[in-house]
Amino acid sequence: MGIATTELSPIEQTAFLTEYARALDSRWSRPILGDALADTVVGHIDYDFAGLGVQTSVVCQTALRAKVLDDRVRAFTSRHPDAVVVDLGAGLDSAYYRVSPPETVDWYSVDLPGIIAVRDQVLPAARHSHSVAASVTDERWPETIPADRPTMLVADGLFAFLREPVIADVFRRVTDHFRSGELAFNDYGRIGWVSRAAMKLYPQKMFKDVGSQFGYPGFTDPHYPETWNPRMRLIEEASLTYAPEVDLFPGWVQVATKLARYSKTGRRKARILRYAF
Repeated sequence: MGIATTELSPIEQTAFLTEYARALDSRWSRPILGDALADTVVGHIDYDFAGLGVQTSVVCQTALRAKVLDDRVRAFTSRHPDAVVVDLGAGLDSAYYRVSPPETVDWYSVDLPGIIAVRDQVLPAARHSHSVAASVTDERWPETIPADRPTMLVADGLFAFLREPVIADVFRRVTDHFRSGELAFNDYGRIGWVSRAAMKLYPQKMFKDVGSQFGYPGFTDPHYPETWNPRMRLIEEASLTYAPEVDLFPGWVQVATKLARYSKTGRRKARILRYAF
């Protein structure tokens, strides 16, 4: 019998979608991310993962954005071996074990108490990996995290579930607490109301669950978040459509992703944005 999940809120259960996508990727003969630990984690949890109906395109995009964010974190900790890494909305992600940072780096995974409780049961303990059971809407979430070391913050799939004022508060809280560093997150560009409504009409449970939780329609201009906090400065906009790992995408997903390069909207639908402060 796996770990029970019936007490988790709908927003906490969205962590299962991304974890299962990473697990499915690890089973492929040519994985994009290759996170075997994700598959192990899925095996420990009592949940109908197959019932999510995760599509191949979602597996590809989830694995690729995790890979790109891992690369940014790895580069940051290489430049700053005394760094702190903060994973906002970490869910069940095993990025700490994939990145394998220097022993001098401390890693903090922040998420809601219910999913953190599951996380602490399914992921191996590590001396420099710490859990923070708190909502990012709680002003106190940074209190247990060192403030005076170079800090790399990542948010994979988090901001789409928050309202704009809440995201702006997160941006402010980051610079209020941490002395210097970077914030990187995945972004979908502007999500129109038609797209959001369509998600709820898809037969797959995945789309219904995620579509019902989306809170922010997004933006097109990557400089827009600078208006939330003038201390944040855009240093990178990377469209995943240009990533070399796209060559690992199967069949039609690879073709569609490469065609998306020719459209501004298509390029924005899957991008990593990175800001320095």
